[in-house]
Amino acid sequence: MPLAKFQFKAGIDKEGTSYTNAGGWFDSSLIRFRKNFVEKIGGWSKNQATSFLGTCRNLFAWIALDGTKFLFLGTHLKSYVQEGNVFYDITPIRAITTDGIVFAATNGSSTITATDSSHGAVKNDFVTISGAATLGGTITAGVLNQEYQIDTTPTANTYTFTAKNTSGATVTANGSDSGNGGSGVDGAYQLNVGIDKYVSSSGWGAGLWGEGTFGASTALSFTNQLRLWSSDNFGEDLIMNPRFGGIFYWDKSGGTSARAVNITSLSGANLAPTVGMQVIVSDTDRHVIVLGSDPIVGGARTGTLDPMLVSFSDQESIAEWQPQTTNTAGSVRLSSGSEIVGGIRSRQETLIWTDTSLYSMQFVGPPLTFAVNLINQGVGMIGPNACINSPNGVFWMSQDGFYLYNGSVQRVACSVLSYVQEDLDIGQAYKAFAILNKEFNEVWWFYPAKSDETEEISRYVIYNYSEGTWSIGSLVRTAWIDEDVFERPVATASNFLYNQESGEDDDGSPMNNVFVESSDFDLDEGNDMTFIRRIIPDIKFYGSNTSSGGPIINMLLKTRNFPSESLSTNVTKDISNNTDQLFVRARARQAVIRLQSDDDAASGNRLGVQWRLGYTRLELQPDGRR
Repeated sequence: MPLAKFQFKAGIDKEGTSYTNAGGWFDSSLIRFRKNFVEKIGGWSKNQATSFLGTCRNLFAWIALDGTKFLFLGTHLKSYVQEGNVFYDITPIRAITTDGIVFAATNGSSTITATDSSHGAVKNDFVTISGAATLGGTITAGVLNQEYQIDTTPTANTYTFTAKNTSGATVTANGSDSGNGGSGVDGAYQLNVGIDKYVSSSGWGAGLWGEGTFGASTALSFTNQLRLWSSDNFGEDLIMNPRFGGIFYWDKSGGTSARAVNITSLSGANLAPTVGMQVIVSDTDRHVIVLGSDPIVGGARTGTLDPMLVSFSDQESIAEWQPQTTNTAGSVRLSSGSEIVGGIRSRQETLIWTDTSLYSMQFVGPPLTFAVNLINQGVGMIGPNACINSPNGVFWMSQDGFYLYNGSVQRVACSVLSYVQEDLDIGQAYKAFAILNKEFNEVWWFYPAKSDETEEISRYVIYNYSEGTWSIGSLVRTAWIDEDVFERPVATASNFLYNQESGEDDDGSPMNNVFVESSDFDLDEGNDMTFIRRIIPDIKFYGSNTSSGGPIINMLLKTRNFPSESLSTNVTKDISNNTDQLFVRARARQAVIRLQSDDDAASGNRLGVQWRLGYTRLELQPDGRR
């Protein structure tokens, strides 16, 4: 009986129906296309056992002059610098109260009420208390003098927190706790937290759950908006900016115990921006650039953000921002669009996207310092982090598709565009971000999907810019940077840092939901019913589990007679490195092949398994027209 060889076209194509893409691949997850063949993506493992607080949406790595490797993590609650295997909290201090806090406790309750006039804190903020004395019973000085996360802010002068001991266990007050903590209580309030959800406008529902009165409206502010950080290095030091907040500086020479400080407080600071939307350090000329700055009016910064204003410091300076004939500081206001979405440092230029257009900002020297040119209109970016540098140019995601800039703007043909657009949660699109995985010539975009109903990132789409293929899948990641400073890419999810493309597994467990499924293909042109008797697979196993009979994946054969029918799974077979052929019995006009690698905890034969699919051959014989 004849054997028919099936070589499916590389890449996922969901622009039509499964039948119109005959001979190709239609669906996938956690696989990639490399040299036109399908293979499972690399696994991941925790970078360290310690977790961090908050949802991380910014990672930045750099190397100090002494060779020390640093990693910045910006979350909606904190900002950290990782050195070695330790996260160091460098969250800026917003305000300090000296000898101004008193406490009240209730017998049988763990809730402590602190009174501090005009504290400026919001729910979930962090405050470090010092100088307190015991309240008289179980709420001792050791209990009070710690860092606390604020539970509620009933008034502008009070807030509450849950008492704990130095081990983190909750402590309940007793009847003796009738004091107020003494007269010398200090409080160091960290930068107000943000939230991990994008809010598009003010009004009812814009604030945090449980805040304010029922039915009351809430104005958008720095504290009730999606917290997105931007960061860059200035030499061996760090510049960072929480979107719509201040510009902060972390001095490496101060050590990991030092916190970042606002640049307005630096020695010699002169008219530094007080707010911004994104910070970038330009390439060889070393200017600090703030996208969406507050303007200078009457010799002072207004404190009100202009979403189209770009400000830049004097060359080689973080502190000097006053435009003068003796320096290169200045600003420029963009005209096309209503607000700056984001920017990226590229080769010899800085690219800036507004909600409608793309600009190029190039250093030209005095007296203009920078030349800003409109590159293209109608090519805005979907979110501040949806662009990435690659060896082929800068890729980004827009509302209407994917684009490449390498001297000119080009639209990238996408075979999964409608699939992505139709499922994109546009209300949370600012969470979408792009990453480079240069080892495999790939650009990825992570995005939130409506169908997953989480309002959080849950899907990705991959473009192989070397081979022009696309693939899709499900994976929760909130930030990612490629290998460069570190040996492997690193990413964040669920308050942990992960090494990506590391091994074959999901942090020590079998990687679930790995599959690729073909489009419908005709059996004998689909004119007659065809009987499938045998499948000869061509699969290469490798990885850490290569023992005889060890690695296993499943192959499924699905069939139907008409495109409108639902697929029926006829055969599910395990394939190992000892499998020569699979005997099956299936009769249909059309068929679909699915390869999947699901969890098999009983045997453990999917741990350490990597695989690559070659050609598939089917033994077919005519079986009549019925």
